Amino acid sequence: MAKHILVVDDSVSIRQMVEVTLLSAKYKVTLAKDGQEGLDKCKKEKFDFVLTDQNMPRMDGITLVQSLRGLPAYQRTPIVMLTTEAGADMKAKGKAAGATGWMVKPFNPAKLLELTKKVLG
Repeated sequence: MAKHILVVDDSVSIRQMVEVTLLSAKYKVTLAKDGQEGLDKCKKEKFDFVLTDQNMPRMDGITLVQSLRGLPAYQRTPIVMLTTEAGADMKAKGKAAGATGWMVKPFNPAKLLELTKKVLG
């Protein structure tokens, strides 16, 4: 069965690019337009991997990571930040919140697939 990935980003074009990339590798993909929608979806179903932006309306990525880590079903799920934020301070906040990894936009599709394969084992 295909691994199910949640992609959370307020940019339609980024969601579409990430979705096309992941679908090309036969992953099942669900999209959310902000952290709150992502959290709501995670409370309804289990994802194998969550890929989230940082800067979004309603709920940012770090708050989403913290919220997910508070749910028993998501304590060990890989969660990677895909964001324009590349500063060491922001990366440290992400790590402290429980993010598994960090990828800077614009992303390379091959690198995204490599990272996805790695975090999913």
